[in-house]
Amino acid sequence: MSFSAPTNPESIFTYGSPRLKFGAGASAELGYELASLGVRRALLVTDRGIEATGIPSRVVEQVAGESVELVVYADTHVEPTDASLNDAIAFARANGPFDAVVALGGGSSIDTAKAVNLLTTNEGDLMDYINVPVGAGRAPAKALLPLIAMPTTTGTGSESTTICVLDVLAQHVKTGISHARLRPELAIIDPELTLSQPAEVTAASGMDILCHALESYTARPFSAYERKRPEERVPYCGANPISDMWAEKSLTLLAASFRTAVREGRNVPARGEMALAATFAGMGFGNAGVHIPHANAYPIAGQVRGFRPSGYPQDEAMVPHGMAVSLTAPEAFRFTFDAAPERHVRAAELLDPSAERPADLADFLPSVLVRLMRDIGIPAGIGAVGFDKADIASLVEGTMKQQRLLATAPKPVGADDVTGIFERSISLW
Repeated sequence: MSFSAPTNPESIFTYGSPRLKFGAGASAELGYELASLGVRRALLVTDRGIEATGIPSRVVEQVAGESVELVVYADTHVEPTDASLNDAIAFARANGPFDAVVALGGGSSIDTAKAVNLLTTNEGDLMDYINVPVGAGRAPAKALLPLIAMPTTTGTGSESTTICVLDVLAQHVKTGISHARLRPELAIIDPELTLSQPAEVTAASGMDILCHALESYTARPFSAYERKRPEERVPYCGANPISDMWAEKSLTLLAASFRTAVREGRNVPARGEMALAATFAGMGFGNAGVHIPHANAYPIAGQVRGFRPSGYPQDEAMVPHGMAVSLTAPEAFRFTFDAAPERHVRAAELLDPSAERPADLADFLPSVLVRLMRDIGIPAGIGAVGFDKADIASLVEGTMKQQRLLATAPKPVGADDVTGIFERSISLW
């Protein structure tokens, strides 16, 4: 099944990205960047794990040399929830005002900083801005403060995007807030900040990079939508020539560096290539969009019970976002193959140039993904993180709430289709 041809096809795509500063030692220039924006007092959002490395203290001292004060919030929750975001927002409101917000950490810290920035500059609460149907999907009425993102993990691409992802605890669902004003003003990418990232985190977050690239590359083309009025245009406009370029380059970098970065965490060249891959993938999917694997990941993460992955805090059950995205990816791309066979084949060849084409080309990309997942220690499907067939109806219900993402898939996606993907993903090998 495919989408019916639009009666008035779209001929315009949009592209947006933050300013970018990339390279070893780039984080030492934060003070200069803040001062150049006229900032004198900023909020630094990080987490306890990063705080323990001493990096935030070093950053505070460095920016003080530019006469900039940083107020540190270090209680970011790994995999943010509406409760943890509200805690951060309350802290910012109590300790403000600020001239800017700085995020130092993984996607959790960057997304928390986005929510804080939104809710300290605009009226209302989180549920007003969370995507429909979970929330009201309100657009921010007022401009946000400058946000500078400095990732310490290579994966989420949140430093490039307009998205803030969170768990809504009462509904047991992961969802998001999406608006162009959430995009950081500047992304400072310093590969040296990622050297202490554990192998398990590198593997999970790297799968997030990979799925960002694959999903944007196989997304519904921008020209397959009905034409929009200017005020209707959203950051995710579908696959387009610019997002394709970033996705292909990201896949090429991952092919050369992913396994090495997991095995050899102190390998600086591999870490640098992973950081570039994450940034390029973010610049791709931040404009084209993502689809089925990410839509499935939200209920997987939101409904987890007893799974506690090594390399992550052990105080509560969780399926890290990148891991959750990867668990149904092979079967999701098997499902979407017939919508764009040439793109699925091209992606498999970029990711594993030495792989031989199988007789059934629909199996090419799934088999490449499964080999990679086995090599880097990703669990062998949703069954390995605690789900079974009895859970699938609830998982499907959660996925079908992610209509903003499913609309970006290259072919229509119904509940029966998602059910089949989850069933085939209980055990991938």
